[in-house]
Amino acid sequence: MFNLKQIAPATFVLPQEQGMKVPGLIIGTEALLENMEMEKPLEQVRNVAFLPGIVGYSIAMPDIHWGYGFPIGGVAAMDAETGVISPGGVGYDINCGVRLAVVPIKFSDLTEHHKNSLLKTIFKKIPSGVGEGYKHEKGMDYSDYKNMLSQGVKWSIDQGYGFEKDLDHIESHGFIPGADIGAVSNIAQERGKHQLGSIGSGNHFVEIGAISHIYLPEIANAWGIEEGQTYVLIHSGSRGFGHQICQDTLNEFMKLGYAKGLPDKQLVAAPIRSNHGQQYLRAMAAAANFAFNNRQRILHGVRLSFQEVLGIKPEDIRLIYDVCHNIAKFETHEFEGVKRKLCVHRKGATRAYGPGAAELSPLFKVTGQPVLVPGDMGRASHLMVGQGNTLTWCSSCHGAGRARSRIKSSAAWKGREPVDYMRSQGVSVMATSIKTIAEEMPDAYKDVDAVVEACQDAGLAKMVAKMKPHLVMKG
Repeated sequence: MFNLKQIAPATFVLPQEQGMKVPGLIIGTEALLENMEMEKPLEQVRNVAFLPGIVGYSIAMPDIHWGYGFPIGGVAAMDAETGVISPGGVGYDINCGVRLAVVPIKFSDLTEHHKNSLLKTIFKKIPSGVGEGYKHEKGMDYSDYKNMLSQGVKWSIDQGYGFEKDLDHIESHGFIPGADIGAVSNIAQERGKHQLGSIGSGNHFVEIGAISHIYLPEIANAWGIEEGQTYVLIHSGSRGFGHQICQDTLNEFMKLGYAKGLPDKQLVAAPIRSNHGQQYLRAMAAAANFAFNNRQRILHGVRLSFQEVLGIKPEDIRLIYDVCHNIAKFETHEFEGVKRKLCVHRKGATRAYGPGAAELSPLFKVTGQPVLVPGDMGRASHLMVGQGNTLTWCSSCHGAGRARSRIKSSAAWKGREPVDYMRSQGVSVMATSIKTIAEEMPDAYKDVDAVVEACQDAGLAKMVAKMKPHLVMKG
């Protein structure tokens, strides 16, 4: 159905057809493309190319799979003046992202007692599951929201949930400008009221394991990454707060007729410069700042757990980086020899700036930006470094990507013992629901090694280190 043409290593073009304003660009190897259920995701890549103001290509990463409107693993840049903003191009979980920290102890030095205690303590300290949060606390009020939005993650740090040095290790220093609580419904505020510092459900997690392999010693050394070192990987987003903002906006945009003329109404998008587009951007920024603070609070809980079980001081657990992978950001990129301000939608895709990028903190200006790529809870996750590839607007993959749906994965594990199986693979898992574990088993995901190799072959990011999970907390 789709006649892909290879133009470079791990890089294919989806030809421009009638109605498409730009061609499609697919990052992936032939083996990955052959093994994926590609018809629906590629159709979504084509549909995104119909959006007004799109520049360059409608792009898909090698972890591409079907999503709402945009494919998950989709990237699209819109001209800041003539383009549109699409909530489906950001996703329901606004600023869902990943955070990596390292612990000053080799994982092999942990006893079985330490491991069990650590997982149980984290599970106790950090709420997880659908809708779950800190029910015993008063929760966020209007004043809290207002202060958090005006300060970003610094708000949590000022309250003792982290350290000033963390800020240089968070994308955009943990703050998206333009947030406005007035653009957020009371329902969204209420949904997020008790959820700051919680994991959520689905594929969100806290993962602990060992750095198993170093690919780029010079970069790893600059970042303080060593083989055998204990790492912590956190995956969560803006919880019910961001979900409600997305739903509210989709309902409003649909009612206003912004889906007219698009091949899929789920792509519904308002002009960036319209009042409705600006209101969504203010609400999206609010959700993004919520998510940054959420991951900061989760890391705080993890730090306290290590202190309680192993006596390691919280300040000795170093944050390496925190990245968004569901966001739209205004960035300046060169296109056809001219610098242009673009609104880059990344949905299930990670920003991957190379050395010298103006926004990066001093360390990463030298090395390039860390790119965090969780795989699945049984095999591996990866740490990469961005190469600043302008073909994809400095974007890379965000994970392994699903190989089959949650329904199919649950059916495949019906009547079996997923927790016992994971234990036989050297991984201890805790979750609020066995159903969640069955949906998230390793065979539900693509091989993350193949995904990151495709990004490396295409020149988007380079592999720095590989990580092996051993303790996993799921939602």
